[in-house]
Amino acid sequence: MSWITDDWRLKLLALALAVLMLGAVAFSQNPTATRTLTLPLSYTPVGANQNLVILNRPSTVNVTFSGLADAVVNATTNNFSATVEAQQAKAGPAVKLNVTVTTTANVTIQQPAPIVVRVDNLVAETIPVKVATHSAPGWVVTKTDSNPASVTFVGPQSWEPVTATVNVTDPIAANQRTFVNQTIQLTNSSGSVLLTPCSTVPCAGLDFPTANVAVNAETGTTRTTVVLVVPEPSQPPPPGFELTRIDIKPLTVVITGDPAALAKIQSLTLPAVDLSKSTSTFTAQVNIPYPDGVTPLNGIATAKVTFTIVRNPSVSPSP
Repeated sequence: MSWITDDWRLKLLALALAVLMLGAVAFSQNPTATRTLTLPLSYTPVGANQNLVILNRPSTVNVTFSGLADAVVNATTNNFSATVEAQQAKAGPAVKLNVTVTTTANVTIQQPAPIVVRVDNLVAETIPVKVATHSAPGWVVTKTDSNPASVTFVGPQSWEPVTATVNVTDPIAANQRTFVNQTIQLTNSSGSVLLTPCSTVPCAGLDFPTANVAVNAETGTTRTTVVLVVPEPSQPPPPGFELTRIDIKPLTVVITGDPAALAKIQSLTLPAVDLSKSTSTFTAQVNIPYPDGVTPLNGIATAKVTFTIVRNPSVSPSP
């Protein structure tokens, strides 16, 4: 045993150096590394025993992790889980929520910073389904039915009030037509309310996203001739010039639509024209302002208005 005990300090030092050299060689072949991945975010239920909803929710988070190069390089998004801890959330415009990332890979995670979201009350509202149609020339829509007649919207309170509408795009030219599985479109004071892709937690939605619509129509006297009226110019000609005559083409248009609406229309007043820069005869193409639900039978959309402007001999024009 003397070969072991003799000079044991030197032999122990040699062994330690050998181990260190082996570790250094191994480490040089597999150094540490750092990497960042973008992970999908999942959310725990929002608010314990509360009807709350998260708006402007992030759907992903960047996570940085480190470790030996082999483990870092081989790690994929399947090795990680990123969860937003929303159980303690309270309603508010800027609520901070922690994100917890776990992994099955042999790496060290740098936990991401909390996210800031808006938390609103989650409400349910039953709303009637409106049907929007337009009839072909010579036809009048007399009745519309939607099945279901109403739907329940579940979503943020700040989105209310919400209107549900089925827009029938085909012109109605039959006594009865049925339209199946028509998309129910939601709107509010801000415009269209889009339910897909989901932008809230939990997702806002309708109990019935589509409806079957029946439309009844009948033929009848649905046309009339109305006069086009040219109003006073919004600005007269420059000093020294005067307007002597106005000519319009066409003088009248034939319009179609709901008889009740047509009965209220005796004439159509065109938009006023600015003549402040006109020192000679001027012709303008003016859009004809047809009321909602009324269309021109012959498709005329504009009127040609000619303003005859002459120099006023009794007034000297401005330099």
